[in-house]
Amino acid sequence: MTYQSPIAPGVSFYEATLGDRPAYEPLKGDASADVVIVGGGFAGLQAAYHLAAAGKDVVLIEDARFGDGASGRNGGQLGTGQRAWVEELETDFGRDNARAQFAVAERAKAHLMAFASAHGIEADYRPGQISAAHKPGYVKDYRDHAKIMTEEFGYQGLTFLDRDDLAAKLGSTRYHGGTHDAATGHINPLKYVVGLARAAAKAGARLHENTRAQGIASAGGIVTVTTAAGKITAGRALIACNAYIAGLEPVTSAHVMPIRSFIGATVPLGDDSPVIPGGESVDDSRFVVRYFRKSADGRLLFGGREAYTSDNPADISSHIRRQIAEIYPDLANVEITHSWGGSVGITLSRRPFVREVMKNVTSIGGFSGHGVMLANYCGKLYADFVNGGSEDLEVMRNLKVGPFPGGARLRKPLLFLALTWFSLRDRF
Repeated sequence: MTYQSPIAPGVSFYEATLGDRPAYEPLKGDASADVVIVGGGFAGLQAAYHLAAAGKDVVLIEDARFGDGASGRNGGQLGTGQRAWVEELETDFGRDNARAQFAVAERAKAHLMAFASAHGIEADYRPGQISAAHKPGYVKDYRDHAKIMTEEFGYQGLTFLDRDDLAAKLGSTRYHGGTHDAATGHINPLKYVVGLARAAAKAGARLHENTRAQGIASAGGIVTVTTAAGKITAGRALIACNAYIAGLEPVTSAHVMPIRSFIGATVPLGDDSPVIPGGESVDDSRFVVRYFRKSADGRLLFGGREAYTSDNPADISSHIRRQIAEIYPDLANVEITHSWGGSVGITLSRRPFVREVMKNVTSIGGFSGHGVMLANYCGKLYADFVNGGSEDLEVMRNLKVGPFPGGARLRKPLLFLALTWFSLRDRF
C-alpha cells in the first residue's frame, strides 16, 4: 500500500514510485547525546550526517517520516544563488555582502551534487533551468539580470532568451522572454532525502521517525527535548522543522510561517512531446510562482497553486490542470495521476532564518521555496559550526530576518491578507 503522509495532503509521485525505503524506529524511553536534532528533512539529516561523521553522538527525531515535509515533496529545482537576485541583494546589503551570499549559494549547489556522488545517491538529476517572464514589462529585468550575473558576478551559466528562443525551449508561446541556466538543474527530492538518511545512519547518527517533539528547553548548559516516549538531553540542539514549527519554539514561530503549495503529475507525455524538449526545470515571474519540469519518465510535474491557511483543498488536480492548460492548451484534458501538497516555510524577507533562539539551541528554516540547495547546505554548516566554526553560517546568521507583524493572534490573518493581495497582482 502506498504510504500517505499524516502531515501533508495527497500521495506524491515521488512516494508512489519510490519503492521500499528504510523505516527508522520511534524513540523509546529517554536518551542523551552530544547534539539533538528536531526535524528529518534536508537540514536536519545533513547536520546529523556531518556531526556523526566527525565523531559526535547525535539523536535526530522526526514527527512523521523523513521527507514528509517540504524536503521530500517539493518541485526538485536547485536554482542558482539566493532566493533574491544578486542585484536585489546588492541594493539591500551592498556589493561585498551580495557577493558573499551568492558564493555561499554556489557552494551549496556544489555540495549537494558532491554529496550525492560521494554517497551513491541516484536522485534523477537533470541539468538546466529556465526562468520565464509572464508579463512583457518584466523582460528587460531578465535581460539585465543575465548581463549582471555574467559581467559583474562572473557566473557563466546564464543566458538571456528572447520570446522565440524561450518558446522553442518551453514548447509554449505563453511567456515573453527569460533566461536559461545551464549550470544548475533539478532532482527527485525524496530520493535524495532517503539517500541522505541512509548516509547519516551509516555514519552513526541515531535516527527516529514518528517521534514528535513536544517541547524544548535549555538550562544549566543542558538542552532538553521532550517527547511522548521520554526526554532527550544534549549539550546542543538544532531545530530544523521549517514550516512545521508551530507550538514548539516561539521565536522561530514568529519568524518562519507556513504556506501550502500543491503539485500535480501527469501521465508520461511521450518522447515526441513538444513540452520542454531539453528537459530543463522551469519557474516563472509570478508572485505565486509556477514551477514545472519533466520527470525521468517524461511526466510533467507542475506546481503553482498556493493556499495561505492550513486547510487542504478537496480537489488538487482540477486547479493544477487549469494552470497547465494556460501554458499548454493541448494538455487541457491531460490525465493527472498524482496530486499532492505540503507546507513551505517562508520568512518576511524571503531570506533563511538562522539564529540561536535560546542558549545552545540553533534554529534554521524559512528557505522560502529555495531549500533544495540551501537547507542541505545549512545543515552541513551547522555541523561545521559545532565542529569548530563556519564563516558561511555566519553569512546566513547576519541576514537579520525580522518577525512577521501582528503577534501570535494576528500574524496568520495579516499574512493571509498580504499574500492574497500580492497574488492578485499576477492577474494584471
